[in-house]
Amino acid sequence: MKAIELSQYGPPEVLQLKEVDKPVPKDKEVLIRVHATTVNYGDLLARNFKAVTPQKFNMPGLFWFFGKLYFGFNKPNVTRLGSEFSGVVESAGKDVQGFKPGDPVFGYLGQAMGAYAEYLCMPESGVLASKPANMSHEEAAASAYGSIMALHLLREAGIQKGQKVLINGASGSIGAAAVQVAKHFGAEVTAVCGPAGQDYVKALGADKAIDYRREDFTQGGAIYDFVLDVLGRVSFSSCKKVLAENGRLQYVSFKMKQLLQMLTTSIAGKKKVVCKLAPGSVEDLKAVKELIEAGEIKAIIDKSFPMEQAAAAHRYAEEEGSKGPVVIQMFK
Repeated sequence: MKAIELSQYGPPEVLQLKEVDKPVPKDKEVLIRVHATTVNYGDLLARNFKAVTPQKFNMPGLFWFFGKLYFGFNKPNVTRLGSEFSGVVESAGKDVQGFKPGDPVFGYLGQAMGAYAEYLCMPESGVLASKPANMSHEEAAASAYGSIMALHLLREAGIQKGQKVLINGASGSIGAAAVQVAKHFGAEVTAVCGPAGQDYVKALGADKAIDYRREDFTQGGAIYDFVLDVLGRVSFSSCKKVLAENGRLQYVSFKMKQLLQMLTTSIAGKKKVVCKLAPGSVEDLKAVKELIEAGEIKAIIDKSFPMEQAAAAHRYAEEEGSKGPVVIQMFK
């Protein structure tokens, strides 16, 4: 089979198309023919993790160190990228009960990655579910990771109908899904992103879009009940004045400073800082499937590339600015 692999860190050109052995599923695994995967922030980071310093990393230094141990300091340990996918079950191990050959599925592989290939194996118990009937494989692949993360985070936050919610970093995978999930919960949503993503977030249902290069939302007159900062770019000190009396600033990416602020604001003050990660569970993926089929979550693909042009897909995702998912087609 064909797979896209890297043997060294670096620019998009390190991604090479290779012939490798087709995997064989174990007793409790399914073999999936991958139709589509995506280029998301994690793929771009993992491709050149050697250049990522603790200061550039969006999490505490200890997380960076463990990331280096996992992905490799000078040479990549993870040689095949791709954390989300959509495809069709090719075969199943003898103990698999929930899936059969021919079933269209979508799923999330986590930091193990591996979707940049024509075939992959994963446990039946993994983050895997039937593909939404009303989505193409490209759309389903682009709806796995961000949607399960956003659904978990906003559900845990208890977003209510009528609340004013701001998503900072709204055109990325998690942010775009958060816009739609917040609208599903009945919130009034303001989306903050770069100029390339303005039309995109509006098409997803944002009530208002702010171009961060032209306007600082912390200097505006609007008040928000909940601010979700995907990449940890806004400070609590600057955000406090636009938070409602019992408002919360929730970080998806955070440093030690934000963790300490979460501790101190949990003890004193009505305005809170929350730092939280989403586990990425199969239960959340199934809930996402239901929301997609109910028309509450959609995917608007920016551009698709054949697997032979994986390097061009990465370059496009890095240079053009986020205005929708970038997809790699593994099989049509």
